[in-house]
Amino acid sequence: MNAQTPVRPAKRNLRSFWMRQFVAWHWISAAISLAAMLLFAVTGITLNHAATISAEPVVTQRTGQLPAPLVRRLTGSGAEPLAPVVADAVENAVGLDARGRAGEWSDGEVYVALPRPGGDAWISIDRTTGAVEAEVTDRGWIAWANDLHKGRNSGAAWFWFIDVFAVACVVFSITGLLLLYMHARRRPSTWPIVAAGLVLPLILAIFFIH
Repeated sequence: MNAQTPVRPAKRNLRSFWMRQFVAWHWISAAISLAAMLLFAVTGITLNHAATISAEPVVTQRTGQLPAPLVRRLTGSGAEPLAPVVADAVENAVGLDARGRAGEWSDGEVYVALPRPGGDAWISIDRTTGAVEAEVTDRGWIAWANDLHKGRNSGAAWFWFIDVFAVACVVFSITGLLLLYMHARRRPSTWPIVAAGLVLPLILAIFFIH
């Protein structure tokens, strides 16, 4: 007679079920977040060393002219955007899309700010003559990637992507922790290493951040 108590099939099957679930969700969340996690990890380094990474902004000036019939359409006020037909003409003139962007209307001009990741742009339209002036500033691809990291001026689609990516990272982390728990009995160093990963940032935050 075997002196050892056999593992109950129901308990073993339950453990196997949850193991399969954790592994599946772990690799699915890893696949979803892999590319973005690399981007955010690399830009974490570039942001941390932003003062030592030099970048010379490239500024481009552009000019154009609205057709006379459209000058009469410059009738907005407050933060009203340009009329769609005027925005189309502006894009044809200077290559910048101002559709739906808030304008700053004064007696003499309408000014539209067009901030973007890695740079900046603006459009100024003379309300009397229809003359269009524009300026585009490009700070390079590192600044572009850094602004994506921060979600700066990156639009609604990137805003929601960051949320989806963050949820995938949370799932990846939690399922990883659960897998560590399920294998911890065979790996005695598991919890000391996990504890070190928790305690080290706390020590740095409490004693070395001023």
